[in-house]
Amino acid sequence: MHRPPLDHNKHVFVEKPLCLYETEAIDIRDRLREKPHLKLSSNLILRRSPRFQTLKKMIMSGDMGDIYYLEGDYNYGRIEKITEGWRGKIEFYSVVYGGGVHMIDLMLWLTQDEIVEVSAYGNGICTKNSQFRYNDLVAALLKFKSGTVGKMTANFGCVFPHFHPLAVYGTKATFINGRKTGELYRSRDPKVEPEAVVAAYPGVNKGDFLFSFIEAILKNSQPEVTAREIFAAMSVCFAIEKAVQRNEVIKVKNLWEEQ
Repeated sequence: MHRPPLDHNKHVFVEKPLCLYETEAIDIRDRLREKPHLKLSSNLILRRSPRFQTLKKMIMSGDMGDIYYLEGDYNYGRIEKITEGWRGKIEFYSVVYGGGVHMIDLMLWLTQDEIVEVSAYGNGICTKNSQFRYNDLVAALLKFKSGTVGKMTANFGCVFPHFHPLAVYGTKATFINGRKTGELYRSRDPKVEPEAVVAAYPGVNKGDFLFSFIEAILKNSQPEVTAREIFAAMSVCFAIEKAVQRNEVIKVKNLWEEQ
């Protein structure tokens, strides 16, 4: 989809996912290498949430200690969109590429770390009697370069409102995202109440990254979500899909860095 505008020297802002196939991603990357003046960005909007921005500041300041485990779920809560809409009619659809990518990008952005290896399983139990022919659930374990461990689920069939559960465990504190507030635990004592993290969630609009993208074009700077970051997240997502299909542990191949 994105090659024609790049071939015609157009900057590209794309909804996620960037593409559906690894070969397409490689083709897009090669076009960007040929035309480095062109800008590419994507609507990975969760990193714009005030609550998650507050969380990142706590992580980067060391307030939470060393991050050793985190888990994020993409609870879609809109099953009719895959059982009745276009997602169930196209040649292939991945809940990892279409939803899980948000949580993968969020984890990478929060930790400033790299996911190097994944394992994953999936099923289509929730949509087995519908037109949707692919996994509606994928659960993945993630190994980070630092040694941190992560877990991500793309749960499109859940009986639950659209939500992004997130838990980040550090050696000094633990953050849990709730629907009303976040909770920050600084004690193992069950009598000690957690601190409320009241920053807005989601607190974002779908078009919030457009200003950054336009500014990057006008000033020849980097947009908030860079091409490198898009490819980092998609490289992990491609590895997760391979892990599901092959039933084996997959090392992540960073397509942006690959020669």
